[in-house]
Formats: sequence, structure tokens, C-alpha cells
Amino acid sequence: MIEFLIGVDGGGSGTRVRLARADGVELANGTSGPSALSHGIAGAWTAVEAAAAQAFAAAGLQLPARSSIAIGLGMAGVHNRAWAAAFVAANPGYAHLALESDGHTTVLGAHGGRPGAIIALGTGSVGEVKPAHGPHVEVSGWGFPAGDEASGAWMGLRAANHLQQVLDGRRPDDAFAADVAEACGAAQGADLAHTRLSVQQWLANATQTQYAQLARAVLRHGASNPTARAILLDAGREVERMADALDRSGALPIALCGGLGEPLRPYLPAATLARIVPAQGDSAAGALRLIQQRLKE
Repeated sequence: MIEFLIGVDGGGSGTRVRLARADGVELANGTSGPSALSHGIAGAWTAVEAAAAQAFAAAGLQLPARSSIAIGLGMAGVHNRAWAAAFVAANPGYAHLALESDGHTTVLGAHGGRPGAIIALGTGSVGEVKPAHGPHVEVSGWGFPAGDEASGAWMGLRAANHLQQVLDGRRPDDAFAADVAEACGAAQGADLAHTRLSVQQWLANATQTQYAQLARAVLRHGASNPTARAILLDAGREVERMADALDRSGALPIALCGGLGEPLRPYLPAATLARIVPAQGDSAAGALRLIQQRLKE
């Protein structure tokens, strides 16, 4: 017998869980570290279970048997079918499991299950539309570094390139480059040789998540540095292209989601900004809706 429902938003920066009773009444939230499938199947399940345990504790409940729980998951990396199959096969015992991309669950959460589109901007990026008729359609979300335009990692890659050009003398030094160098592990005031070595070591080991952390420096210097501002304006134009590809009619509402959605608003073209509506719920709420739909089916 199903007693509890769990909705999971599993991304490259963290995992967010929404806990509800079987009747849909929401009880509590939980968070943990990254659970994108690119981090490994075992690590993804560990993060999901940690966030779920935190949600039960926040609700003042003992952790029940997994056989009494139905779980819906919106996970980054699901498009790799081998990863998705391995993740489902590693189900630690949940009674029912529904797995979709985090874009799929984000659009369900943002518009309460009704037709609409989302553009989610975080470590990665993806756009998805739930049309009035027919299946969901996705744009972007191809993965870093080849895709995920306007994402944190996409911006961080460009910030790292700016730093490389400054260290080479191809561009003049500036506060933006110094900020990026420090984020890449270079000590403040270090000479050029030591700074270069620190940055090279960082680049040799940097993950998508670490590149995304450089987006903080881009945002900090967006108002004062022309290169940082150009990166942000380019990101805004990429959002515009995603919005047009999702709904060329301009009739459907578009929610801007993810940790970078709000910070990027000042850099969106005016016509795109006019199409943006507030999200009614997040990806974890959409994952709850997903498992509720699947149980009804």
C-alpha cells in the first residue's frame, strides 16, 4: 500500500525532494548534493536517498519502508538511455518509480500540468514545452560543453577563456579576470607563473559543476566589465532563440526557471522578457505530479 509520494529534482548542482502523503498533501522538503546521472548511478541514488531522509525528518516522521513509497524523478542525464536504464535497475526498493528528464518535470511544475513552456537555466540548460496537444518537445539540453547555451557552465567556460587570454597578454588585465583566477584556485597577489600553473591544474580537473561556479564571477562583473556583460547578453540572446524554438506562435506562457533564471532577466531581449510568467511550482513539484499521473494510469 502506498503511503507516501516523493518528487525529486536531480541536477548537477544539487538534489531537491518534495514529500507528500498518498493523497497529495505536501509534508516537507529535503536537499542534498548533486544527483545528475553523469555523476554515477550509485552517487545519484545516494543523493536522492539523503534528500528523502531529510524530508521525512523535517516532517517529524521515521523513515518508512521503501515499499510504501512511490517516487517520481526528474533527473539530469536521462537522455543517456544506458544511464537511465541503469538508474531504474538500481531502484533500491521503491514500490513505483517514474523517471523523466528534469526539463519534463520542470514544465509540469511550472504550469500546474497545463500547456506552457519553460527555460531552465542552472548548471546546464534546457527548454521544454508541453503543448495543448501532443507530446513534450525539448530544445537545448544537449550537454556541456557542446551545448547547454546560457547555462552556468556555458558562461563559466567563456569566463575561463577570458582569463586565459589575459594571462597570455592577449587582453589587458582586469578585475573580472582576477576574480575568475581566484575562483580557479590562484592565490591573490601570486606572480604570473604561479597563477598560470594554478589555473592549468584547475582546468585539467574541472567538471561541469565547477565551470558553472565561475558564472558567479560573470554576474558580479556584468555591470562593470564589458567582457562579462557581453557573456550575459549572449546568454540572453540564447534564451531568446530557445523561446522562439519552443513556441513560435508566442501564445504559450514561458517560465524562466533554475538558479540563473532570475539573475539573467536584466540581460534578456525586451520581446522575450515580455513573454515570461512566474512559475507556479518547481521541478520537484512537477515530479510529484508525474508520479501521481503514472499511478492513475
